[in-house]
Amino acid sequence: MIASPDRTPLPREFFDRPILEVAPDLLGRILVRTTPDGPIALRLTEVEAYDGQNDPGSHAYRGRTPRNEVMFGPPGHVYVYFTYGMWFCMNLVCGPEGRASAVLLRAGEIIEGAELARTRRHSARNDKELAKGPARLATALDVDRALNGTDACTVQDTPLRILTGAPVPADQVRNGPRTGVAGEGGVHPWRYWVADDPTVSPYRAHVPRRRRS
Repeated sequence: MIASPDRTPLPREFFDRPILEVAPDLLGRILVRTTPDGPIALRLTEVEAYDGQNDPGSHAYRGRTPRNEVMFGPPGHVYVYFTYGMWFCMNLVCGPEGRASAVLLRAGEIIEGAELARTRRHSARNDKELAKGPARLATALDVDRALNGTDACTVQDTPLRILTGAPVPADQVRNGPRTGVAGEGGVHPWRYWVADDPTVSPYRAHVPRRRRS
């Protein structure tokens, strides 16, 4: 756990930069989810960058759709999508408006509100597993499509905010291939994580889904 993190909201200018600058710089930042039952705070330990229409692995690669509309909007907003018919995943939009790049929040350490996160993550064997993976992170924080488009940079009380926290020193940041990304997009080493952090999810290469005969 980090000591005395900076609770100042990250400014929008933080996100209005190239995606490969923003992604590693998000490590150590704090995401606060405010729920009717109380707040949950999470220190980011693993993220993945997706570079819009320049990136075959991105939801925005083929252009704007109703699903990815938020990715084309102002930086610092939340993009939530539903995957495999079961799970929600959460991203933060980056770059100039219209650019459609975003960072997937893959894992983090719950630093406040663990008791609330446990009520949503019954299968977690310990607190290190509460947000170990993008779907687990969203589940622990009670994130769904209702939060799609939320402004995470505001200083006002909102359902989701991103705070300055304590940036991770460059020598503690690692990067490698993105998890489960197929084809040309799978070669980019755009997954970033905090070295030796127990909340980071394991890497898994893409495995094609077989059709039932």
